[in-house]
Amino acid sequence: MRVIAVKTLKSYFDIYPEVEGPVLAWYQETARAEWKNHNELKAQFGNASVIGSKRVVFNIHGNSFRLLVDIEYKFQLVFVVWFGTHKEYDKIDAKNIKYAKTN
Repeated sequence: MRVIAVKTLKSYFDIYPEVEGPVLAWYQETARAEWKNHNELKAQFGNASVIGSKRVVFNIHGNSFRLLVDIEYKFQLVFVVWFGTHKEYDKIDAKNIKYAKTN
């Protein structure tokens, strides 16, 4: 899979240094993956939550953080939509939030 907006994820390492290792591990696994559908993704990441036809939430760092992505299986693309703490995640509308902006 090709992960789009990795820069967005890396921007959080200064704010939350404890997530660098877990996020990079997620990235490495995802970059090697060739999922064709949600079932294949769930076989690899059993604790991921599918919340729409393309949208998936990953638990990061013992479920302390959430990573929200859109996945285009046909094109092998993963778009980073949002990243934050579990508490922050509870305050957003995960199904409708727009993509995170990068500089």
